[in-house]
Amino acid sequence: MFRLNINLKSLTLGAMALGMSLSLLAQESPKEEDFFKILKVPAPEGTLLEVGGLAMLPNGNLAVSTRRGDVFVVANPTSQRPYFTKFASGLHEILGLAYHEGSMYMVQRGELTKLTDLNSDGKADWYETVASWPLSAHYHEYSFGPKITPDGSFIVTTNVAFGDQEWWRGESKVPFRGWTLKIHPDGTIEPYATGMRSPAGPGVLDGEVFYTENQGDYMGSGGLWHLEKGDFSGHPAGLRWSDLPNSPIKMTTAEFDAVVDPMKIENGNGGFRKPEYDVNAPFITMAEAKKQLPSIKLPAVWLPYGIHGISNSEPITIPDNYWGPFGGQILVGDQGQSKIMRVMMEKVNGVYQGASIDFRSGFQSGVLRMVFAEDQSLFVGETNRGWGSAGDANEGLQRLVWNREAPFEMRDVKAKPDGFEIEFTKPIDKKSAEDLTSYLITSFTYKYFPVYGSPPVKQMTHEVLGVEVSEDGRKVRIAISDPQQYHIHKISLPGIREAVNSHELVHMDAYYTLNEIPSGDKMVIKPKPVVAPVADVKPAATAAKTTAPATKPAGAAIPTEAEIKTLLAKNTCTACHMKDKRVVGPAFNEVAKRNYTPEKIVELIYNPKPENWPGYATPMAPMPQVPKEEALKIARWINSLK
Repeated sequence: MFRLNINLKSLTLGAMALGMSLSLLAQESPKEEDFFKILKVPAPEGTLLEVGGLAMLPNGNLAVSTRRGDVFVVANPTSQRPYFTKFASGLHEILGLAYHEGSMYMVQRGELTKLTDLNSDGKADWYETVASWPLSAHYHEYSFGPKITPDGSFIVTTNVAFGDQEWWRGESKVPFRGWTLKIHPDGTIEPYATGMRSPAGPGVLDGEVFYTENQGDYMGSGGLWHLEKGDFSGHPAGLRWSDLPNSPIKMTTAEFDAVVDPMKIENGNGGFRKPEYDVNAPFITMAEAKKQLPSIKLPAVWLPYGIHGISNSEPITIPDNYWGPFGGQILVGDQGQSKIMRVMMEKVNGVYQGASIDFRSGFQSGVLRMVFAEDQSLFVGETNRGWGSAGDANEGLQRLVWNREAPFEMRDVKAKPDGFEIEFTKPIDKKSAEDLTSYLITSFTYKYFPVYGSPPVKQMTHEVLGVEVSEDGRKVRIAISDPQQYHIHKISLPGIREAVNSHELVHMDAYYTLNEIPSGDKMVIKPKPVVAPVADVKPAATAAKTTAPATKPAGAAIPTEAEIKTLLAKNTCTACHMKDKRVVGPAFNEVAKRNYTPEKIVELIYNPKPENWPGYATPMAPMPQVPKEEALKIARWINSLK
């Protein structure tokens, strides 16, 4: 009896140990929210914080501007009970804020304004116009900034308006709309660059001027541009003013239109109709246009639409001693998808390029502005302003707090003559890293034309030819077939595992914009072993009995949950729609209530009717690039939600 009890006890302990081991093996890999927590900053009841600007003050207080024209100073902003004081009011759609030499500077619709507290009572006594620029009063003429340069000047970016009859076409109705302006301390306005459409994110990063752009006409997707004086970043509206005496850009609208077709299509009534596109029609890319128009500045990093945002906003640099392995890298916010991406750049042949990776999603509203506090937390200012955004709220002020533990991520990606070198935040499992099937590399680019946005085009799959793993397990170098200059390369690492816990990467996809292919030595590829083919011998009788199982027509079946997620992500549907929640566009279950046939939904995917959804500010762009079979599957799934 005694012996039997011991054996049972041993068996029980063994089973418990085995169960614990299986539990650890089955444990999910950590997610982004396990490392970076989103906290809400409490605001006074009734205060609408549709944040347009954020700035940290020397005493640790936080300045917040709103698009409704108020400025607040928040004392103890990182505490559980921050204290809000209204510093200024009555201003016009403030979409940027900076603190400089004892005063606050902000950009309103048509001016750079300086606010000063003369008597130190915590309220602005002196409102001073530093510089102003024209307005046509069109609703879309937003202005963004300021960002302060090393010489004490201010960088401001301006939105284009839209046409009166051609309501879809960006226009510069007055000087200098669609421009980046450098404003000197004495108020002198220096036109700096043009080609902007909706430049919501000016930034001065390590002393150099950058800005983020939104997808739209002539802009196939959003991206991060490096700007030098005289650059033209792609949208032609601002070229209207290139003949002014102080313009650093000499290209004319006529010269541009001779290379990039403006698609002015008469409608027979004295006006023009909206240019749509045939997915099989000839097209030009921005890189191809640059060969004929050298002043075109390509983006340093494309931010693929629907993947890394839909309305890219502020870029900021993570301080070198903040956030562990990510210090010195760049964060870019997104207003539409309410999230933040991480960007790492390098210079190759004197040209900026680099990769973007998802970082943190799940904010309550559209991410517009960001600023770091002294405790290394990140303040995030949010608004959807009627544009629509992911999240439950129309506005917000939140904090992103790191738990001081490094997530398992791609820390950096660099171009090589024959592929890429990837550095990780933690050592990787060498067996998984040496397996060529752990990597998937594809590439694509965008059309350059006046239609709203572009589908990915010139798509390629690149074979992984070889892999080299560093001794410390922190880096891998991969050689691929035929790297494509000017393409965005999707570097996907589904098979890579962390050395200690066998965790997956928190984010396994990076998108590298390959503007320049570096010179240098290529990897020595070991020949693959030759495997003798095995004859497929099957008895004739058996072969005759083998028949294909009956299947439904390709488009008839309702996709599984896994398949629909893939289809919606691939075709960027989730950039604007969710299953049961309004975002930029209506929820899929709301579309289902319209009782459209699947064929009608496909027709509306290809040729949307914004008038059918009058309550949405952003009209849906035509999506003829969605394969009909996939569009039908999406349509049948939508109707299954009824």
